[in-house]
Amino acid sequence: MSNILCMYYSRTGNTKKAMEEIAQELGAELVELRDDVVRSGWKGFLRCGMDAMGKSTVPLCPYETKKPLDAYDLVIVGTPVWAGRCSSIVRTFLKEHGGELRNVAYVATRASESKHESVFKQMDLYTSRPHAAAVSLRCGSVGCAFWQEEFLRQVRALEENL
Repeated sequence: MSNILCMYYSRTGNTKKAMEEIAQELGAELVELRDDVVRSGWKGFLRCGMDAMGKSTVPLCPYETKKPLDAYDLVIVGTPVWAGRCSSIVRTFLKEHGGELRNVAYVATRASESKHESVFKQMDLYTSRPHAAAVSLRCGSVGCAFWQEEFLRQVRALEENL
């Protein structure tokens, strides 16, 4: 097993699927972030957008990792893109623990054609170092598998140098 941790939040399952595939390919530990807010249905969809636009944070449900966050060589953080921003759940995690992450990479999943790469810079505001790799995936679209494989190639190259 590698010394990589994959942490993610997923409302619809797209980010979960992408992160499961990435974690499996890398032999990484996989941890889901959750909160107690009801985010299902159209009301939940609206709440997610409002939370993202307001850059709000929410209390996270407890989660467990096998080691302290700063003991991992790389932490890959996965988030859906909500209203052009990372999810409030991931924002909370990064605000609370971003300083503990030695090296970080991002996976953003999106519904739109726009790659929303500005999300990565937003997430970097909460970490002690800029991200080492990042990918924006539109699950089910042409090219998604290519970009996911390119991200895995970048991470493997990073892993050799860590």
